[in-house]
Amino acid sequence: MNRIVKCGLFAGALAAFAAQPVLAQEKEYVGAPDPKSYGYTVLMLGLATPVSLPWDFDWDVFGLNANVAYSDCNKMYGLELAAVGSTARLDMIGLQVAAACAFANRDAVGAQVAAVTLCNRTAYGLTVDAFSMNREFVGFRADALMSMTDTSLYGISIAGLGSAVREDMWGWQLAAGANFARRVHGFQTVGICNMTDELRGAQLGIVNYAATCSAGFQVGIVNLIMDNEVPFLPIFNCYF
Repeated sequence: MNRIVKCGLFAGALAAFAAQPVLAQEKEYVGAPDPKSYGYTVLMLGLATPVSLPWDFDWDVFGLNANVAYSDCNKMYGLELAAVGSTARLDMIGLQVAAACAFANRDAVGAQVAAVTLCNRTAYGLTVDAFSMNREFVGFRADALMSMTDTSLYGISIAGLGSAVREDMWGWQLAAGANFARRVHGFQTVGICNMTDELRGAQLGIVNYAATCSAGFQVGIVNLIMDNEVPFLPIFNCYF
């Protein structure tokens, strides 16, 4: 019995420890204080932040931030360049370019170009990458591999393997492999499989699945609308 109690306590402690990073991230997102800035500069150059002029991380850059390996600042309004990674700890307004990763901890307004693009709030504009992840996206994005949106997407998403939208997709979602969105308001076009809980628009693919469809249609080999009187129809299926 003591062994069972000890195992239970250990499991509870382990779960609490594992949950700490998630809770910390949510706290950061909903209203942690902004990093304190030393001031602003129109030019930051160096090898890798903080080894740059001016020295250190906590600067607002309104102009050009270019480092050989890694660029990092608080607010980034302008152009941020680095061979490996570019980071804006607050908002990024302008253009981020890096070989490996471009990251904005708050909103990103403009364009991000890198192998991986990340935005912790809303990305407005353009992303070109292999993989992208953001809370919300408004604009056009092209992903060589895949993209993930935590809430809603408004615009056009093109992905090589797949695209996933956790809530609403308003616009056009295209992928060679698979598209997923909880609610579709527009079009899903795919090489293999489209999936949604609620379809208000159109799906074009080999396999199309919608749990409900209040207004829309499907074109493909296998078409499933689960709340229809006839859920499965080949070639063409629609709400009726």
